[in-house]
Amino acid sequence: MDRKTETALKEHPCYDREAHTKFARMHVPVAPKCNIQCNYCNRKYDCSNESRPGVTSEILSPEEAAEKIGIVKEKIPYLRVIGIAGPGDPLANEETFRTLELVNERFPDLTLCVSTNGLALPENAQRLYDLGVRFLTVTMNASDPSVGASIYGRVQWAGELYAGTEGAEILLRNQLDGIKKCVDLGMMVKINVVMIPGINDDHIPELVKKVKALGVYIVNILPLIPVDGTKFSDRRAPTPEERKKLMDRCELDVKMMRHCRQCRADAVGLLGEDRSSEFARMGSCRAGCGPSGDLSGPSLVSVDESGPVRIAVATSDGKNVDSGFGNASRFDVYEVSNNGVKLIRTIATDTSKQVAGGSHKEHIERTADLLNDCSVIVVKEIGPMPSKLLEGRGKTIRISSGTIGKKTFRPD
Repeated sequence: MDRKTETALKEHPCYDREAHTKFARMHVPVAPKCNIQCNYCNRKYDCSNESRPGVTSEILSPEEAAEKIGIVKEKIPYLRVIGIAGPGDPLANEETFRTLELVNERFPDLTLCVSTNGLALPENAQRLYDLGVRFLTVTMNASDPSVGASIYGRVQWAGELYAGTEGAEILLRNQLDGIKKCVDLGMMVKINVVMIPGINDDHIPELVKKVKALGVYIVNILPLIPVDGTKFSDRRAPTPEERKKLMDRCELDVKMMRHCRQCRADAVGLLGEDRSSEFARMGSCRAGCGPSGDLSGPSLVSVDESGPVRIAVATSDGKNVDSGFGNASRFDVYEVSNNGVKLIRTIATDTSKQVAGGSHKEHIERTADLLNDCSVIVVKEIGPMPSKLLEGRGKTIRISSGTIGKKTFRPD
């Protein structure tokens, strides 16, 4: 590594154990959209009492983030690292790259760091490097798609949604390709692995060997945090003894990070002394702030300019994409064309009788019938059964959340 990177490594609290008691990091929450859904993740924004990945008190614009960095830097002179770790996936948000550009221009003395799931890493590795990023974390929970299929609910890739082994295969392929590109460029790569007892704990040593062969610098084995509203809410976290035993075993192959605090997306300060609340509410909370489970954000609907398209949006208030397909109380139907966007009707659905089994299937079919003239269905979430039914009818499904506005209907 070059001398500048070597110095930065000694001052990076996540990469150097001694540095974490001397130097501070700051995460700027500029990236609310995500391109996968992990079964352990529920990104509750505006949650001041929790300290875990995916939690933040606000979403900042790149300009607000740069302004806030300047304020924090004055109050915390030992600040060394600016990280972008969500609350979604940084590489699924263009705001990430604008933020990196601004920080590079205004604070060239600070080290840039990005944390990603790796799905969009291959096509962005060179771009990150060119913007000055030398430290990268990839959260990688499986090196076998059959294991990953149990961890990832959905993967959004090339405009399509994938689940199960197929989705896990796409994610793994991109992670391995992206990691190799970043290592070859000279970036210091850290792998985060969430240890999920009964799912991937026995598999992690194999994963560690695979990433070591790619040239990864350090691995961080994190304990599962069971979170309400997720598929893994009822799963137990590993005990400290189980985690230590696994780290001891894996350290025979690669360096282990043992001082992680599983930081918030807006963390500020030393790893053990988070001061995020001291600097909270410095920006405006944008689209995507509030709901959990956002998979793609409110800007992924494509419109074919050859003619008008009818788009049904699952909403409870006419202002936000905030409902799943099966539990939506209403759908607002818009006609989108080159002339603009026009609300043409609101469809109320009867959710009072939806239960499991056949009645639920009938409810889903009735709802699909009501939206028969719509080409695109925009929902906060959707299950495998209704997704398969709608796709069988030729509908395009878009997972989104946040305020309904121009971005909801913006062409890609």
